[in-house]
Amino acid sequence: MRLLLIILPSLFYAATKPPLVHSRWDGHACPLGQFPCGNLSVCLPQALHCNGEDDCDNGADEENCGLEVFPERCRCWGRAVDCTEQDLATVPWVSSNVTRMDLKKNKIPSLLDNEFDRYRSLKKLFLQNNKIRLISPKAFAGLSQLKMLFLSHNRITQLKPRVFEDLHRLEWLMLDNNRIATIVPATFAELKSLYFLYMLNNSLTQIPNASLCTEMPKLSWLELEGNRIRAVHRAVFQECHHFTVLILRRNKLRWIQDGTFSRLNRLVELDLSSNRLDQLPSSLFNGLTQLQQLNISYNPLREIFPGQFESLPQLRSLSLEGLEIPNIHNLTFQKLTNLSHIYFKKFQYCSYAPHVRSCKPNTDGISSFENLLANVILRVFVWVIACLTCFGNLFVICTRSFIVTENSQHTMAIKSLCCADGLMGIYLFVIGAFDLKYSGEFNKHAQGWMGSLQCQLVGSLAMLSSEVSVLLLTYMTLEKYFSIVFPFSHHRAGKKQTISVLAAIWLLGFSLSIIPLWCKESFGNYYGRNGVCFPLQSDLGERPSARGYSATIYLGLNLAAFITIVFAYSGMFYSIHITASKTAERGVCSREVTIAKRFFFIVFTDALCWIPIFLLKLLSLLQVEIPGTITSWVVIFILPINSALNPILYTITTASFQEKVKGCLQTKQLELHESRKSFALVTPQGSSA
Repeated sequence: MRLLLIILPSLFYAATKPPLVHSRWDGHACPLGQFPCGNLSVCLPQALHCNGEDDCDNGADEENCGLEVFPERCRCWGRAVDCTEQDLATVPWVSSNVTRMDLKKNKIPSLLDNEFDRYRSLKKLFLQNNKIRLISPKAFAGLSQLKMLFLSHNRITQLKPRVFEDLHRLEWLMLDNNRIATIVPATFAELKSLYFLYMLNNSLTQIPNASLCTEMPKLSWLELEGNRIRAVHRAVFQECHHFTVLILRRNKLRWIQDGTFSRLNRLVELDLSSNRLDQLPSSLFNGLTQLQQLNISYNPLREIFPGQFESLPQLRSLSLEGLEIPNIHNLTFQKLTNLSHIYFKKFQYCSYAPHVRSCKPNTDGISSFENLLANVILRVFVWVIACLTCFGNLFVICTRSFIVTENSQHTMAIKSLCCADGLMGIYLFVIGAFDLKYSGEFNKHAQGWMGSLQCQLVGSLAMLSSEVSVLLLTYMTLEKYFSIVFPFSHHRAGKKQTISVLAAIWLLGFSLSIIPLWCKESFGNYYGRNGVCFPLQSDLGERPSARGYSATIYLGLNLAAFITIVFAYSGMFYSIHITASKTAERGVCSREVTIAKRFFFIVFTDALCWIPIFLLKLLSLLQVEIPGTITSWVVIFILPINSALNPILYTITTASFQEKVKGCLQTKQLELHESRKSFALVTPQGSSA
């Protein structure tokens, strides 16, 4: 779009340039009011002599046309003067035949009446980046030839009525980055030639309920980005028959009256993005028969009607980024036969516009057009981590079942923990299996997969695994804490009490995972908001009850459990240190170091797993945009950390377990040796075994 800012002026000047007058001069003077183009047989109107443009083909009309008067610190060429960044506090005095005056980046505070009255040939005036607050009603009096006026990046708060009334030939008016709060239609009186009006980043709260184009009938390009406009009435653009570009991006629009754009039959680009529109009238875009680019991104729209865009036959680019479209349908885009580019919030929506050549995004960071898991590393390691998790926990369950221990309650808790962690491995296996199933064509199945019963069940399985694991780790930590800190207490959990606690933990975990499936009206598609079916991300489309529920689990229950584990292990280590310091036992220091290392790795792995999840959920609830890539790595690598390492930390690396495994192996080896010895005694000499 910005490229047009360079191209269009030359096209307009070429179209309005006065025609050449050809005559056979033959030594005779040109007619009155005209002058000759050097040695060419051409005469031009006197007004074109020394006007800063080459109107003669040989450039003779601009020879010997320099300025006689201009400030010494300014630069001058031809009839143009450049006083950029010269600390000027007033408009400088220059020759009256100046055609271009560049006063950018100075300290001019105001423009007084008749400030430019003597510069009747001025065509381009640049006043941006000054400190202008006040513009007097007659400041631009006499500038009947002015075509471009730049007042950007100043401190203008208001424009007086009819302040531009002498600017009959003005084509460009730049008022962006000021503090203008209101538009009075009379302000633009007599701007009959204005093509471009820029009022970006001001303080406009409303557009008058009257046509802007009554005084500006040729207005073609209007930019009102970054203001505070709340509503647009039908009458505002009714006379704007020449509009080609209308930008209303980054305002506070809540309402646009139906029929507002109905007469803009030449409009090529319309931008309504980053506003507060929660609904659009179904016929809002009727009449925009030439529209090629439409942007309604980042609005809290509740729905888009199936026929919302059917009156836009020439549409080539459609931006719907940041929009949840719950009622999306193939009919919504079916009649847009010329559409070549479309931009969605979710790549899954692209399946509803299969005829569009370029659809973005191609991925949400978790999944892509081709695969459920977008990254090849994730696609491989989902199987690796699933195997480690399942087989590690299965090994512990089997070995714990065959080895008799004194503390059977602790063994029950460990085996229960392994069962919970094993479910995480099963979850990863299922995700990997569906990734293989949809390999190369996931986009065709994305919506169906995320809304399917399989996705809901596998998501609830992952939730069950993580919550039961957290609760069991907390319970086991508290049990160990009381046994170490209060070693002489006789209050120890018996078998029945342990079974009751474990059953209660599993029941609570099952309830937490099943509630979102049971209450679909309140939670919506809780587990199916991404391809891996795990509810870590929050977005504008998430229901408040679902957002509150996930916050309660991750930032309430899980965070409290993590803090409890950290303080419990700190208390245990402190108690061991105090007890050891009161004894004369040799090797106390090395034993403390060993215990410290073990406790550190337990807490460290818990922190490594849960702190990123806490932060991710917190940022998500604060509406900070989180790339899907981060979520996918968290789900595949970070979330299963505890599930994969718990068997190692709580069983395989413990001294008691290693001693018992070693004892069992020695017993088996001894039994094998005895059986071989008995077999040798029974077998007769000389016979073959």
